[in-house]
Amino acid sequence: MALKYELGTESLPRIVATGKGTVAEQILEVAFANGVKVREDADLVEILSAIEVDSDIPVEAIAAVAEILAYVYRANGTLPPEPRSEESPEEDKP
Repeated sequence: MALKYELGTESLPRIVATGKGTVAEQILEVAFANGVKVREDADLVEILSAIEVDSDIPVEAIAAVAEILAYVYRANGTLPPEPRSEESPEEDKP
């Protein structure tokens, strides 16, 4: 199963590819060949396998998918900086 997420958008991650057996192996081969980080999570795959390709992930899976996306962004060195709270910047006060 492959997910796509546009960092910085308000849209949910989408399922863009899924497969079992040989098809799953081909998805992994394409991912590895293109330097895509892969993380296996059998429980999450079970939940997401019922979802159609090109569909948003279900609300029940958001926390697990967010954890995986954070792992992938960290692995790629592309995790965005933490949002800065406008109420807490003590160093900006005179």
